[in-house]
Amino acid sequence: MKKLLLLSIVLLGFTFAGSAQDIADNAIGLRLGDSDGLGAEVSYQRALGENNRLEADLGWRNSNTYNAIKLTGLYQWVWHLDGNFNWYAGAGGGIAIFDGKKVLKGTDETALFVAGNVGIEYSFDIPLLLSLDFRPELGFGDFTDDLDFDIAFGIRYKF
Repeated sequence: MKKLLLLSIVLLGFTFAGSAQDIADNAIGLRLGDSDGLGAEVSYQRALGENNRLEADLGWRNSNTYNAIKLTGLYQWVWHLDGNFNWYAGAGGGIAIFDGKKVLKGTDETALFVAGNVGIEYSFDIPLLLSLDFRPELGFGDFTDDLDFDIAFGIRYKF
């Protein structure tokens, strides 16, 4: 009976070890979206373990009514789906700086926000990572005084 139990534990361990997938130690690239976000963001991901990582994004916008810069930091948990597919969820926040133009001239603001994040990614065998994610953000300020939803496509180089 002990041998059967030991064999079962060993086989179960190999099953979980075989289905685990390491995430990239580092990835850098672009996160492209625009649903009340700031458009293009330079994105960097750093693995902290086998299934969690930090993501930092720097976004900017130069529009007719305002200029803006946004820095976002997220902690993410990553789970293996199938093959090279993963899904992830996370939480974090950031800071945004707005500079009004024309109609909004003189309306400058620095605001804080909290953010959630959920998405799916595909990690190629070459150093390429593609992702699609959804990021709700709750801002605290005149420019960001409500809940915004940002959907974006990411393309990153893994190293």
